[in-house]
Amino acid sequence: MTTRTDTPWLTQEQQRIWRAFLGGITVLQDQLDRDLRTQHDLSMAEYEILVRLSEAPDRSIRMAELAAAVAHSRSRVTHTISRLERDGIVRRDQCSDDGRGVSAVLTDHGFGILEKAAHTHVRGVHEYLIENAPPEELAALGRIMERVTQTLHGKRF
Repeated sequence: MTTRTDTPWLTQEQQRIWRAFLGGITVLQDQLDRDLRTQHDLSMAEYEILVRLSEAPDRSIRMAELAAAVAHSRSRVTHTISRLERDGIVRRDQCSDDGRGVSAVLTDHGFGILEKAAHTHVRGVHEYLIENAPPEELAALGRIMERVTQTLHGKRF
């Protein structure tokens, strides 16, 4: 077995922090997802799509742009939109600007569902994360994750 000397192995403390981060983000996302599924029959992925649509002009985003915005594959977003469309939460329309693309549009019914689900989600984020982080630690976490996002943004395939 060849030993590589260029690998920056984690120190014991870095390893502890890394594992705490992984464990924390996993249980946080699982609980937020569970809350949304139990109370609103929505997954976290569906909720994130509804939020993005609600913030867009005319509550409409091209499917390719939506996939990029939520960092999911186009096929995963298409599958999720299909489920939301069956429930009348979103609809698909031809893009008004060029007619070639397809946009997902949040319906009025979907907006009503999002309004209710948002209360559950935000209460969960507050209870599970915000209440466990003093403001300076939360701010540091935000800065770190912004840098990680910026660093990796162009490296998606």
